[in-house]
Amino acid sequence: MTGARSLRAVVIWAALAAVLAVPLAVAARSPLLAWRDPVYIAAGLAGVVALGLLLLQPLLAGGYLPGLRMRLGRRVHAWVGAGLVAALAVHIGALWLTSPPDVVDALLLRSPTPFSAWGVIATWAVLTSALLAVLRGRLRWRLMVWRLCHIGLALVIVLSSVVHAMLIDGTMGLMSKVALSALVVAAAVKVVIDLPLIGKMHRRVDRQPPPA
Repeated sequence: MTGARSLRAVVIWAALAAVLAVPLAVAARSPLLAWRDPVYIAAGLAGVVALGLLLLQPLLAGGYLPGLRMRLGRRVHAWVGAGLVAALAVHIGALWLTSPPDVVDALLLRSPTPFSAWGVIATWAVLTSALLAVLRGRLRWRLMVWRLCHIGLALVIVLSSVVHAMLIDGTMGLMSKVALSALVVAAAVKVVIDLPLIGKMHRRVDRQPPPA
């Protein structure tokens, strides 16, 4: 039994590593990067890394990865969240160095490219979620309220990031982009469905007396 469990853990981690590495490798070998400046290449690869980290976050929060207990998984979840903010900073910062007017237009929601608006939505949702995580102890919110806000922001991040990625005809291969995006959405939906918080909310609704 232990051997089968260990083999299952190895398979899961190997599959996860492949899912994260393949889109990055495809993007790094894209012909669209030929003759591009290193800053532009860094911007694109940072975006791919950020999308990959979005897959890790719900898996860590839900305790789905073998070898990581719930408490350790949530601690790693916080570290990965910090990594996501860092990847986002590299992505936007490198794009700024490449073309400041385009970044300004995107942040002011006046860019003619539809994917820019979705990227800005994802950016603000990531920063807001990170701020909530940092201020969790100081806000003195009820745990359910904090989690609802965190989950809501996470869903906004996933939706806007996936739409942003799918609308870009960039360095990621179509198949790898579709596969990674689908897994990100599936993982987010899975963890939301499995959260005990959802069951508690349903039970509270069921206990409410019917309207007179």
